[in-house]
Amino acid sequence: MNTQTSIFATGSNKQLNMQQQLNALHQISIVLSRSLDLEDTLRGMLQTLSDVAHLQYGLVSLFDHNRSALFIQAVHGVDAEVVKDVKGVRYRVGEGIMGTVMHQGQSLVIPRVADDPRFLDRLNLYDYGLPFICVPIPGADSQPIGVLAAQPQSADESELPARTRFMEMVANLIGQTVRLIGKVHSEHEAIKTERDSLRRKVRSQYGFDNMVGQTQAMRQIFDSIRQVAKWDTTVLVRGESGTGKELIANAIHYNSPRANGPFVKLNCAALPDTLLESELFGHEKGAFTGAVKMRKGRFEMADGGTIFLDEIGEISASFQAKLLRILQEGEMERVGGTDTLSVDVRVVTATNRNLEEEVRKGNFREDLYYRLNVMPIQLPALRERLEDVPELARFLLQKLSQKQGRELKISDGAIRLLVGYHWPGNVRELENCLERASIMTETGLIDRDAIMLNTQENQPAQAMISRPVVLPQSNEDEMDERQRLIAALEKSGWVQAKAARLLGMTPRQIAYRIQIMNINMRRI
Repeated sequence: MNTQTSIFATGSNKQLNMQQQLNALHQISIVLSRSLDLEDTLRGMLQTLSDVAHLQYGLVSLFDHNRSALFIQAVHGVDAEVVKDVKGVRYRVGEGIMGTVMHQGQSLVIPRVADDPRFLDRLNLYDYGLPFICVPIPGADSQPIGVLAAQPQSADESELPARTRFMEMVANLIGQTVRLIGKVHSEHEAIKTERDSLRRKVRSQYGFDNMVGQTQAMRQIFDSIRQVAKWDTTVLVRGESGTGKELIANAIHYNSPRANGPFVKLNCAALPDTLLESELFGHEKGAFTGAVKMRKGRFEMADGGTIFLDEIGEISASFQAKLLRILQEGEMERVGGTDTLSVDVRVVTATNRNLEEEVRKGNFREDLYYRLNVMPIQLPALRERLEDVPELARFLLQKLSQKQGRELKISDGAIRLLVGYHWPGNVRELENCLERASIMTETGLIDRDAIMLNTQENQPAQAMISRPVVLPQSNEDEMDERQRLIAALEKSGWVQAKAARLLGMTPRQIAYRIQIMNINMRRI
């Protein structure tokens, strides 16, 4: 069928005219569903309206609730330069043909433009000797959201009812498209807003304000992170388990120019070589049993961002060679694939192993070691910075307070007990200790009796000879009687007679209070 033939051709064969109308509506519906760009979609629809239905100078105007007027969204038959000026033309509700249709919500047909004084001709576009059809674009609540207008190329008035019904059907399709695109854009904006909010939240969580430490070693680490975050240098974070290596990797990424890119993490010790290769590089469909579809690897997922490879010292010698290539060239192939893929990824790795010793033993490739060890960051163990324990404990307790939805406090006696411990599990052990203590307290106050430490282990020599820690001075007038008694016992080496002299009491009074206050006496 020739779609360029007018769908309103006169003749006795009405079935043919109906078929042509359906064909035109089908083509218009295809155009309206092709894109989520509203302006581009409406222009394509008006082009089809002109080419197929012979309705020229089509125009779509939508109502702007903020400005209480109709504004032209798309128009056909006007030069691109003129379209820019047309966008500023507006019609108030009830003004001219367009405003009248918007106000009444009913179609309006002018048999001859020159005969109707309501026609404003602000576009200087239409033929005054031809008809003009203007129909409302219905909204979800049947209230008009805009107006569709066009001019038939024929002056035959007998065709106007059919043309008007056809334009009303097109207006219905336009209304559905406008609502759909509007809903998609609203959801997209909501997702963008939520994404930006989450990014700000994550950045605040991994900002330098949330990194606790006042010792010289920690201040040097913070300075190193600030410097290295600016560049794409490969970073090797070293330290014992539980010292916060992943926290450092997060801080590097979220304070770098790649902060808006993905941050992908993988624990290399958690997977065998066969799965590790597929996990990092991805695989093609059918590469091995169970590979039912193509899957991107972690390096592809991290393209444009940062990948954090924890426990890098645990990978085997055979896999080290495969990892070396992507670190050197930024290229790889998926498992079972032949295409070489290039990725732009910043690499941060971490290990608690002595890599230099592993290189000497032949367990770790020397070339890979130098490729990873471009910018090393060595995290001190918690026992090497006991001065940070009070501040770190209060910071972790604040996080627990938010998690449990209640206010948690810690006594000075409990802080002293924490400082005196050697922390083989480092910060992770301290966090677990505080969470355990918070569960055991009903009042929200963590005192020394709530602290449960693993005292069965023999403390390492460096803990026994560690330098004395200066704790924050407490105001004993603000302490309750129990805390004052515990503080006095600590000062006196847990000798009750000495504590009694400090408090101006008798040993009997001290012993009685220890019993009724359920204070656990330490054995020195």
